Amino acid sequence: MKGSGRISYTLRELAERFGGEVVGDPATRVHQVATLEHAGAGTLAFLANARYLPQLAHTGASAVLLAPSMRDATALPRIVCEDPYVHFARVSTLFNPPRAAVPGVHPSAFVDTTARVAPDAEIGPHAVVGKEASVGSGSVVGAGCTLGERVRIGAHTRLHARVTVYDDCVLGNRVVVHSGVVIGADGFGLAMAEGRWIKIPQIGRVVIGDDVEIGANTTIDRGAIDDTVIEEGVKLDNQIQIAHNVRIGAHTAIAACVGIAGSTRIGRHCRIGGAAGLAGHITIADGVEISGYTAVTKSIDKPGVYSGLYPFEANREWRRNAVHLRHLADLAERLRSLEKRFEALGRSKA
Repeated sequence: MKGSGRISYTLRELAERFGGEVVGDPATRVHQVATLEHAGAGTLAFLANARYLPQLAHTGASAVLLAPSMRDATALPRIVCEDPYVHFARVSTLFNPPRAAVPGVHPSAFVDTTARVAPDAEIGPHAVVGKEASVGSGSVVGAGCTLGERVRIGAHTRLHARVTVYDDCVLGNRVVVHSGVVIGADGFGLAMAEGRWIKIPQIGRVVIGDDVEIGANTTIDRGAIDDTVIEEGVKLDNQIQIAHNVRIGAHTAIAACVGIAGSTRIGRHCRIGGAAGLAGHITIADGVEISGYTAVTKSIDKPGVYSGLYPFEANREWRRNAVHLRHLADLAERLRSLEKRFEALGRSKA
């Protein structure tokens, strides 16, 4: 198990660091987190959902994190806290810190003579750092990464293997970018003239703020003229497409396979579910939650939860209902006509 053999902490020490009330032996030591089902000696599990209460009775964990409403659900040593899942996240980070940079440039890497790499940064095997690019203190550029010309990477940022960052793009501090991500490829900018497409040069950048995490194989297109901007604290899952000139507000989280068309602006503290699609040139207000598979075709100007999922059903029923949906406009018109006739009939009787 990752983290085994690392320093352990008592429940008292964890509560002093992260809050919560210790019930039971405060000297109980733990060295790793685990699920209730697979926990063993020396691990700390958590219970945030009552449906897992049966697992609590049989867990092998040395201690657990519980909400106040479940304070007496076990005799195990425990930390009682308002949000066990958040507490678990903080403890897990304590037990499983990211690997520190190993200062130096691998012999197989290429770093242009005009580039600036901090002495304590790590440049991995076969990585390329282009002209006038810069890599900040404590940052890691993983194996096979390519940084284009004038790319700027902040401090303590980690690029996992095979990340590509095109010319002039900027990544802030403590950014995590997973394998296969492409930052700064051309946006889909085309103009039709005489039956042929003319490519519009994409001359903007991608600018990414501090503490952003970008999941594997996500693509973020550079701006057509102005920049594509990902503000601080944004969390992006795997395989997301972000088109040119999009702006995503701080601390927004977006799940896998979401597609965001060009020039859309998404507010702060939004949450977007998996496989949702957002049309271009729209604005999403702060604090909006969009359910998975929802198609958003117009702006949302008020916070709240928005859903557009058509529920699945047996294929035969779906095909029958699809036929009705195809004629929905005609049915609505017929209904309006009937309403007018009834109104006219009511007036004539009056």
